Amino acid sequence: MERVCNFNPGPSAIPLEVLQQAKEELLNFRGSGISVMETSHRSKEYEAVHNEAQEKIKKILGIGDDFKVLFLQGGASLQFVMVPMNYLDKDKRADYIITGYWSERALKEAKRFGTINIAATTEQDKKYTRIPKQSELKLDPSAVYVHLTSNNTIFGTQWANFPTTGNIPLVADMSSDFLSKKFDPKPFGLMYAGAQKNLGPAGVTVVVIRDDFLAKANPDLPSVLTYHTHAKENSLYNTPPCFAVYVVYLFMEWVLDHGGLDGMEKRNQEKGGLLYGAIDKYPGYYTCPVDKDSRSLMNVVFRLPTEQLEDAFVKQGKAAGFLGLKGHRSVGGIRVSMYNTIGPEVIKELVCFMEDFAKKNG
Repeated sequence: MERVCNFNPGPSAIPLEVLQQAKEELLNFRGSGISVMETSHRSKEYEAVHNEAQEKIKKILGIGDDFKVLFLQGGASLQFVMVPMNYLDKDKRADYIITGYWSERALKEAKRFGTINIAATTEQDKKYTRIPKQSELKLDPSAVYVHLTSNNTIFGTQWANFPTTGNIPLVADMSSDFLSKKFDPKPFGLMYAGAQKNLGPAGVTVVVIRDDFLAKANPDLPSVLTYHTHAKENSLYNTPPCFAVYVVYLFMEWVLDHGGLDGMEKRNQEKGGLLYGAIDKYPGYYTCPVDKDSRSLMNVVFRLPTEQLEDAFVKQGKAAGFLGLKGHRSVGGIRVSMYNTIGPEVIKELVCFMEDFAKKNG
């Protein structure tokens, strides 16, 4: 069967080169005679991949030994709990910036552990169409951290520039745009990302934590829930999802081979220019609800004049080889998830389909 253009929002597309290498090594991992899925997480073969994956992530981000890279489980949803559990109590406070469904989920969990200040929200009738401006933020000077969601997969918004928070560390859910563009990692105490969008397969969560922020984590928690344990044990306190980490390692090689963050940013900006250009070319037919300065380069959302046309767009798109175009069930419409793996040539094909659809159904 010929492969299709995969616009699924997650689990999402993995580079073909990565899949092919994983296939080649599936039965005989690095000459061991067994699969990486069968290899002990204490073996020298797996340990090498584990450590190399961490180093490649640090190299891509341009960070040094003052950061730790952890491979955890439970997705971003567990991090919604672990972050406040490790850093808050009844006497401690944190700021949360609310820009969509996943930041709402993070807020819900944080309220269980400490006092939360909503520093800003762009909710209007459950529609988040923009990212707040710096001037809108009402930051609590006593906050332990400021939490944000860097990209919003459902509503199609993204932070173009991260907010300035002074000496208060940023904590970010970067699940859907991690390693997609250049940014300064120094203000971040902690970043986390489920791998299933921009890093690899589902099953592993990458956590990047700065040493001085790690030092402030609560050590008096159940062992598996404190960051101290996972940092001390190099993410090997319990059996990690070895195959998922292995694919992350291959994916990071692919990112480096394609220019690192410089290459990813250039690639993603080109794709955004192509797709948003096609949307704006047909005003009133293709309509993006997001403010232009908040438009995501990862998840592009738009509407057609009627739901019937949207259904036809999804159906005909699938027949043309474009998978995963239906918008999230909570908002409807169309969504194109074009993470790092998706190349500009794929977006050019989609744009041709959009123009042809508009001419035939306009």
